[in-house]
Amino acid sequence: MPRAASVWWSAVRPATLAASAAPVLAGTAVAVHEGGADWAAGIAALVVALGLQLGVNFANDYSDFLRGADAIRVGPVRAASSGVVPPEQVRLAAIAAFAIAATAGVALSLAVDWRLLIVGAACLLAGWLYTGGPRPYGYLGLGELFVFVFFGLVATVGTVYVETRHITTLSILIGCGVGFLATAMLVLNNLRDIETDAAAGKRTLATRIGRRPTQLLLLVLVAAAFAVPIVIFMTGLASVTVMAMHFGIPIASVPVRTAFASTAPPQLVRALKRMAAAELAYALLFTIGILL
Repeated sequence: MPRAASVWWSAVRPATLAASAAPVLAGTAVAVHEGGADWAAGIAALVVALGLQLGVNFANDYSDFLRGADAIRVGPVRAASSGVVPPEQVRLAAIAAFAIAATAGVALSLAVDWRLLIVGAACLLAGWLYTGGPRPYGYLGLGELFVFVFFGLVATVGTVYVETRHITTLSILIGCGVGFLATAMLVLNNLRDIETDAAAGKRTLATRIGRRPTQLLLLVLVAAAFAVPIVIFMTGLASVTVMAMHFGIPIASVPVRTAFASTAPPQLVRALKRMAAAELAYALLFTIGILL
């Protein structure tokens, strides 16, 4: 039986933390590019993003356990269903993570713009209701939309806003790019679990449309992400150096090929981790390209 520490680490889902760091990094790069970066606000935004990501991970772990979605598990071990960690502790961990995000978010909102409190409340509610509540939308095939909006657009544009006090076209475009890759991570996750989710009655988008359309969706998302720097350059928002982002294509192409070539859960787990690395590389390359 695995140790509690390793089970908790698995529940953190460290690979997914790229979905928190990447939009804040990209947003901060936009702010620096526009000459208005506020580093304290950027750090606070990172705390909010990480807190939300951890809260979603723990809440998903706990809610899936309650609904029996992890009875047949093919991916990494889940804390609540492991038999090692009491499920109530996982629920408390989710609440604690959301509380940290809320505290940092309230402080940031009061310092920048009180209207951000509404955005923050929407983020917390969406995070909990992803697989929690009486009608979780993650079970209705809407998880991909949630990830794109909150871990792409809201996280990136929000970071730019708290650092510069305004929203730009560039922030929206790069928010879309980051969101496409964050969504690709969820698509890979749901592709891995397509049979077990269907058996447990978890109606993700993958279980609704089938394996082949899900594979094609993954390809479209990655292609769209790397079309973003072309749009940024063509619209005159940045110089040709933003094309440095295309050096991330080889990293992102590997998990796409794996998704088309294999149905084995261990290989798809590795593909998901590779996609997380691709998203972080995407943000780093954007940062380099936009600041050169």
